[in-house]
Amino acid sequence: MKESIYKSYDELPLFLNSELVAKVLGVSPSSGYELMHQPDFPVLRVGNRMLVPKEQFIQWVAEHTEGGNCK
Repeated sequence: MKESIYKSYDELPLFLNSELVAKVLGVSPSSGYELMHQPDFPVLRVGNRMLVPKEQFIQWVAEHTEGGNCK
């Protein structure tokens, strides 16, 4: 597992792409991309781009992990 370079949710931009989702979660880029195609993952489609709103990402992490309340 890769270590995330982010130490706080405050450091994240308002919208995350698949590469950034992977970096935050400490997984491979392909795993981040696959995750964004899951039905319950909060993805916003803008044309062909898939973006994840920061606040919805934080909520998703909290709901799908133990101790997901990193601040």
